[in-house]
Amino acid sequence: MTSLTDVKSTLPVLDFLLIFARSMKQILLLAVLSLLGWISVDAQQVADTLYKPTIPHPTYSKGKGPVVMIDQAHNNYHTRTGRYLPFARLLERDGYVVKDYDGRFRKSELDLCKVLVVSNALNSMNVENWFLPTPTAFGLTEMEDLREWVKAGGSLFLIADHMPFAGAAMDFAAMLGFQFTNGIVMDTTTPNPSYFNTSDSSLVESIVTTGRNETEHVHHVATFTGQGFRAPAAATPVLVFDERYINFLTDTAWVFTPKTPHINMNGWLQGAIMPYGKGRLAVFGEAAMFSAQLAGPQRKKIGMNADDATENYKLLLNIMHWLDGTLQ
Repeated sequence: MTSLTDVKSTLPVLDFLLIFARSMKQILLLAVLSLLGWISVDAQQVADTLYKPTIPHPTYSKGKGPVVMIDQAHNNYHTRTGRYLPFARLLERDGYVVKDYDGRFRKSELDLCKVLVVSNALNSMNVENWFLPTPTAFGLTEMEDLREWVKAGGSLFLIADHMPFAGAAMDFAAMLGFQFTNGIVMDTTTPNPSYFNTSDSSLVESIVTTGRNETEHVHHVATFTGQGFRAPAAATPVLVFDERYINFLTDTAWVFTPKTPHINMNGWLQGAIMPYGKGRLAVFGEAAMFSAQLAGPQRKKIGMNADDATENYKLLLNIMHWLDGTLQ
């Protein structure tokens, strides 16, 4: 089957390729253009190396902050030197020391960092094949070791996007009390991206939206498709879906039919934070919102660099400050 590795990069360029009609009984799929045949799956996203938002007062002196490791050992779609290069550089400009995490999760290695970022891990069988089944990206022993590390005081930033990424992280999320859905969540009223605002409480006021002062206050963010999840009662919601959002539980990424199962996501989450034992968890169901990428021949901006995502970087920094204990 044709590779779907980079098919997500085409979604913002095509502004969905899906038109939905709403009724009291059902959501009808009116038009579907197959991503497999209509466009090239070789269209690439590249990191926007010029993205450099203002940080008025870096939290730490350069290179003196906590160590943050970004996982690259589990077929991750986002890595420190790849699609999360702007993520890493933003943290470095705030004083963090950002490194790669290689190998299975072991306490001896995890203890070398304060915060571990795991974004869009995959089982090897799904790297080129975005269809079911989507086995776990992690071994049982390393999942248990990672959970125990967080419980003992570590901080984990777990990001798992739409199918197949959600499926690859589902078992580990369940160990932490989170219910991931291995689908693709879409706003049925507007094209990509989706908007979350404090004014309507879709972006929930919390420590990671208020920050330490007004310059760090976040009022709105944009996300670029993803999954939705349920969180434990102890979690603090950050991004909340309303009745406009539908989760399509397709068996192949970006392939839909009128028979594709779907559920309304009203009240489900796309972001949350939670204490876990002596440690902390930030869990998000969308990865591009924390990237800064250029897609396609038009080099369309996707992520923190997008014109309608100007406060995404503030949310990312606030999350990191909460995970490292700067925000209490």
